[in-house]
Amino acid sequence: MASVCFYFQVHQPYRLRRYSVFDTDRHYFDEFKNAELCRKVAHKCYLPANRMLLEAIRQHEGKFRVAFSLSGVVLEQFRQYAPEVLDLFRELSDTGCVEFLSETYYHSLAFLYSREEFRDQVEKHRLLIKELFGQDPRVFRNTELIYNNDLAHFVSHMGYDGILSEGADSVLGYRSPNYVYRPPHAPRTKLLLKNYRLSDDIAFRFSNRTWEQWPLTADKFALWVNQINGNGHVCNLFMDYETFGEHQWAETGIFDFMRHLPEAILKSSSENSFITPSQQVDQFEAVGEIDVPHMISWADTERDLSAWLGNAMQSNALHELYKLEGALKEKGDEQLLTDWRRLTTSDHFYYMCTKFWADGDVHKYFSPYESPYDSYINFMNVLDNVQTRLREE
Repeated sequence: MASVCFYFQVHQPYRLRRYSVFDTDRHYFDEFKNAELCRKVAHKCYLPANRMLLEAIRQHEGKFRVAFSLSGVVLEQFRQYAPEVLDLFRELSDTGCVEFLSETYYHSLAFLYSREEFRDQVEKHRLLIKELFGQDPRVFRNTELIYNNDLAHFVSHMGYDGILSEGADSVLGYRSPNYVYRPPHAPRTKLLLKNYRLSDDIAFRFSNRTWEQWPLTADKFALWVNQINGNGHVCNLFMDYETFGEHQWAETGIFDFMRHLPEAILKSSSENSFITPSQQVDQFEAVGEIDVPHMISWADTERDLSAWLGNAMQSNALHELYKLEGALKEKGDEQLLTDWRRLTTSDHFYYMCTKFWADGDVHKYFSPYESPYDSYINFMNVLDNVQTRLREE
């Protein structure tokens, strides 16, 4: 049996406007740029991809299923700038074939710095998903799949039945990501691991003409999935939703590939199926325990935290940011708290990354700044104004 689980991450940060050390304006975020980018990605990805998935679900009469994790900040932007996208997500939810996962509302690194803030953001996100889609998430996905044993233990006590993680070779060893596992000291929680090789074939290698497997067709990919039969139970394909139309442009054939993939997988074996993360939790027993004492993620070749904590600028910015939490919450200024929380979004620190070679190119692609140093200076200028507001009566 190969039960395929598609999970898509949907996120757009609130990007900061250029903010000088002499600036005193309390409007930190570039509303024009945020609206422009949200609508651009909606046109290229979210709208056509949602329609494609709706068509596939209807065509296969419920046999095709997917899961999403939508950050709270992207849902806010959909409401404000692209309500038609939100309508399509509601339509997907109404099919009964789409599951929404829990995560931190602000797509933050809060678990690393404040368990109280982490819990608050997860609860705020859970309530929003309940409000918009009528679902109470059972499975948790941390920002950028950042994970370790402590996180699993903490999340299990928050009542979640499952948690997602990267199927990193460093923690799996000889074992396969194509089974359900459990974390240490959290026996009721199932650990669902990303098959990064097959996921990255779609997310990163699909349009690479120098790749020995190019062009990738639905039938070829279905054969690879089918090889899991007898060597695993699940095939977890986790990726950014922006893979469709934004990272892999429509001209590459990515939409046609995805349109034909459900039929190709279902017809290649009568035992193949599509399931959601909570169905994985319910259908499969854990085959063993995976010990992850150190933090891992799905970012870059190292699959660690170096994308956000790899240099002194990032460490300093994060330290200074979370140092304000206690006084800020005591002040009781809701707008100031919201501004601060939007600054906790992991993207701001990703832009400060100073890596080179392939990983560096990826960071440059996503960054709106000319350099990581510009990003750090701009962020710290904003944070300085937050501190000024905090000191005001």
